Amino acid sequence: MKEPKPGSALISDPFLQDPNFMRTVVFLTEHNDHGTLGFVVNQPTDIRLNKLLKDESLPGAMVYQGGPVELNTLHFLHNLGQVVPDSLQLGRGIWWGGDINEALRLLRLNPELEEHMHFYLGYSGWGEGQLRSELDDEAWVVSDIEADEIFSPQEDSLWLWKKLIDKLGGKYRHLSNAPIDPQLN
Repeated sequence: MKEPKPGSALISDPFLQDPNFMRTVVFLTEHNDHGTLGFVVNQPTDIRLNKLLKDESLPGAMVYQGGPVELNTLHFLHNLGQVVPDSLQLGRGIWWGGDINEALRLLRLNPELEEHMHFYLGYSGWGEGQLRSELDDEAWVVSDIEADEIFSPQEDSLWLWKKLIDKLGGKYRHLSNAPIDPQLN
C-alpha cells in the first residue's frame, strides 16, 4: 500500500457513503504525525471567482469545493511555479498557494491563466491518526497524480475520479462504473 504524502492523491473507495467525499479525489498538501490537509479537486461549484471576490476585473474562473472544513476560506493550486511568489512545490508540476494578491494580479492581466489555477473554498482535513484509520478501513486509496490530471478540463465531477481508479488497474478498474448504491446493481 502506498503511503500518503504531500503531492499524492487520495481516491475515495467507490462505496464510500460520506456525502462530502463520495467519489472524490483529494490532493494532499500536508501530511504528518499531527494530521493531514488537502483539497477535493473534482467538485466544481456554480461559484465563479469574480463573483465570489466581487471583482469584475477577474475572469469567471470556476471555484471548487475543497472540502467540508472552513468553507469561508479560499485556497489555490496552480502549475505556474515561482511565477506566483511564495508558492510551495508539491512535486509533479503542482504548486500550492503563494501570494494571492500576485496570483489575482496575474489573472487580471492574463485571463487565460485561469486554466493553470484552481481555487477551492474550504479544505479537507484529518486529525492525528484519523486518515490512517480510514486507510486501514479501505475508504481511500493513495495514488500519484499529475498536474495535467488536475488542470485538464473535466467533463464532469466523476471524470478525474474514474480516470484515476482506472489507472490503478487490477481490482479497481472494474469499480469505476460501479453504482453508488450497490443494491441498484
